[in-house]
Amino acid sequence: METIATFAPGEGLKIEKMPGHWVLARLGKRVLRPGGMHLTRRMLEALGIQHPDEVVEFAPGMGVTARLTLELSPLSYTAVERDEAAAKIVGSYLRGPRQQCVLGNASDTGLPDQCATVVYGEAMLTMQTDETKRQIVREAHRLLKSGGRYGIHEMCLMSDDLDDNTKRETERALTGVVHHGVRPLAVSEWRSLLESEGFKVQSVDMASMSLLEPGRLISDEGFTGALRFVVNVLRDSEARRRVLEMRSTFRRYRAQLGAVAMTGLKP
Repeated sequence: METIATFAPGEGLKIEKMPGHWVLARLGKRVLRPGGMHLTRRMLEALGIQHPDEVVEFAPGMGVTARLTLELSPLSYTAVERDEAAAKIVGSYLRGPRQQCVLGNASDTGLPDQCATVVYGEAMLTMQTDETKRQIVREAHRLLKSGGRYGIHEMCLMSDDLDDNTKRETERALTGVVHHGVRPLAVSEWRSLLESEGFKVQSVDMASMSLLEPGRLISDEGFTGALRFVVNVLRDSEARRRVLEMRSTFRRYRAQLGAVAMTGLKP
């Protein structure tokens, strides 16, 4: 069985050095969001995308949410993706004259001021430093017209009361296993981040962080997709080691970790 990616993310990197999300993608996992498809759909419902909307998506990755958005027939759709392989994957889904995927960074897209009515991004702010998180949220605010909506779907800490040592330990464990900086915030901190950059929070939905659990795999990928992923894992010993290491760490910190989808309005 082959993975679904025609263009392989992380091309040229050895499995042991590759960021965890690209390891999963190369093994055929389509849904790489911490709260799964359920939380993605909740975010889209809260954003209320309709035909008149001009949508910008930050870091679309494998393009699963992009396709859901395109089914809603927005007036325009622009993806901003910095990984060339991922941009090719998303570009292969785009058909309309006002649909495009541009290579760029979510913190500085180069798109015009007030060019969108909806901006969203998933599973990308968590991977950034505090300052870059702020720059990306600020960029979303710049792109949105008055009355526009901004959505995020990210990993979160389940308690506002975790001590600094526990936070640092959790971050170090996640960063070590994912091979990329991982800095989740508590839900109150995500809310504060959006509000401090001018958004009025409209909705908050939460889910467990069960990315690699059997029930979530089947829910997100379907039975056939989950089976394809498992077979690919079994066939590659180094990838299997990485996946089992990630799952073990997610389980070890399951009491501290969750997923949150939040939407905000630009007044």
